[in-house]
Amino acid sequence: MAKNFKDLSEQEILALAISSEETDARIYADFAAGLNADYPATAQIFSEMEAEEDEHRRKLIEDYRRRFGEHIPLIRREDVKGFVHRKPVWMIRPLGIKTVRRQAEIMETETRRFYERAASRVSDVSTRKLLGDLAEAERKHVTLAENLQHEYVTPEVEAQEEKAHRRLFVLQIVQPGLAGLMDGSVSTLAPVFAAAFATHSSHAAFVVGLAASVGAGISMAFAEAASDDGSLTGRGKPLLRGFVCGLMTTAGGIGHTLPYLIPEFRTATAIAVVIVGIELLVISWIRKRYMDTPFLQAAFQVIVGGVLVFLVGIWIGSS
Repeated sequence: MAKNFKDLSEQEILALAISSEETDARIYADFAAGLNADYPATAQIFSEMEAEEDEHRRKLIEDYRRRFGEHIPLIRREDVKGFVHRKPVWMIRPLGIKTVRRQAEIMETETRRFYERAASRVSDVSTRKLLGDLAEAERKHVTLAENLQHEYVTPEVEAQEEKAHRRLFVLQIVQPGLAGLMDGSVSTLAPVFAAAFATHSSHAAFVVGLAASVGAGISMAFAEAASDDGSLTGRGKPLLRGFVCGLMTTAGGIGHTLPYLIPEFRTATAIAVVIVGIELLVISWIRKRYMDTPFLQAAFQVIVGGVLVFLVGIWIGSS
């Protein structure tokens, strides 16, 4: 059971402060290590923050020794009620620059409040002054981070970091999503329109399209998740990629399947054809926006392939 903060002794408060500073320093070190490859300037900021936390820890240990001796009991945040649970850094890799900056702000705010409450709980003048100084230091950490950012993150470096962030987004989200959307939109055209023209039944076309879309989504999700673990390619967590790919595959097929909820076959088919055209244009735009493919080239490649599959479906269904 976690202990209430108000029930801690002064010795326990200091021990908690020491372990908290040690934890924060290691978190900042993890941030720096995790960002160094893609965001070296921001990694330097967190290295500076780590040094600050180490200095705070040193001062706290000196004060603890003065009052209570050499042995420092291990008291952690999770042993005390009221602290925010922090997900271990190794569980949220690859790190994003916005994620770590937001996490750092939360850490600084929580630590400042802790020192303010701790200072009001202790009677020793020197310890109270130390805790008050540390609360003020945490309050200034935001300013420190801003100053370090101005020092290390120049406009050129910021542009490089944004480029790296965009590259990671493309690798981890856009590529699997685009692959799924293309597969779902194109591969399901043949069975949907084959069923539609073979039966002239909106219901039959909808059932076939729904089955093809969901089945393709499940298949693509497993295929993408099993393709690689992301450790060497930088493509991120396989489960996330699989989910994105499977979801977009299903969405791509469902788009031109939903019109067949309309009972009148000709109307449903006309709307489905329009939606197919919109899907192919959206895929072309995504390829231009994120894959740097010229729009006309992307449109030609996607539309030609889509039209061929569409015609095959009609031909088979009408035969």
